[in-house]
Amino acid sequence: MLRYLHHDAEEQCRGRFERPATVGRRCYKREPEVSSEPRTEEHGAGDAGYRAYTVKSGDCIANIAFRYGMFPGTLWDDPKNRELREKRKDPNVLLPGDVVYLRAKELKEVSGGTEERHRFRRRGVPERLRLQFSLADGTPRAGEPYVLNIDGSLISSTTDGDGYVNQPIPPKARQVVLLLGEEQEEFVFDLGDLDPVEEISGVQGRLENLGFYDGPIDGVLTAETTQAITAFQASKGIAATGEINKQTQDALRDAYGD
Repeated sequence: MLRYLHHDAEEQCRGRFERPATVGRRCYKREPEVSSEPRTEEHGAGDAGYRAYTVKSGDCIANIAFRYGMFPGTLWDDPKNRELREKRKDPNVLLPGDVVYLRAKELKEVSGGTEERHRFRRRGVPERLRLQFSLADGTPRAGEPYVLNIDGSLISSTTDGDGYVNQPIPPKARQVVLLLGEEQEEFVFDLGDLDPVEEISGVQGRLENLGFYDGPIDGVLTAETTQAITAFQASKGIAATGEINKQTQDALRDAYGD
């Protein structure tokens, strides 16, 4: 959930970016492109039949798979990436420095009669942007017109009965700009820039977007960060210790819409 101040009235935006994977700060722009990058130290050979890819800020399983001409689910579910799955849980939230193993492509052959027509269906990439807007009292901003700008492509529609914006987006998208309502309030969302909640930087990023923290996203547990954690815990009925424990991490996931 992201909170904004507009016309002296606090409004809320709860966002869920549904793409198989993300990295960096502030969870919320990427276009089809199959990489021909040569192997480097950063993209090493790894085990036989694999190359090891080191995650960078803004990366997620979806855009990594898209870049290398793979399907996100196939990449994420590869047995070689089991350790990463167990560590990160969510393919939308990776950390720079994580390693993803890319299996070498294999040639697939199918048989068919000559001089006949054959139909093949290409698997799509299921990427969606899903955001919920509400007023401070929790009332959904339903039926409001909006314009969504994704890499220069404009989409006009209205929020649904629960105040949601739900639109497909290209895997390469890194930023979207949304103009909401008759007054066209502007909301800018950076995609793929939220660290895992197990990291201090991930806690800071969520607390910032929830309106509890206004400091740097630097991964340092400062007094300001502790104060923000304490305030968040108190708002959720959690023991306000200022410590990052599992209960607090789970509450942050739930409040943020991970």
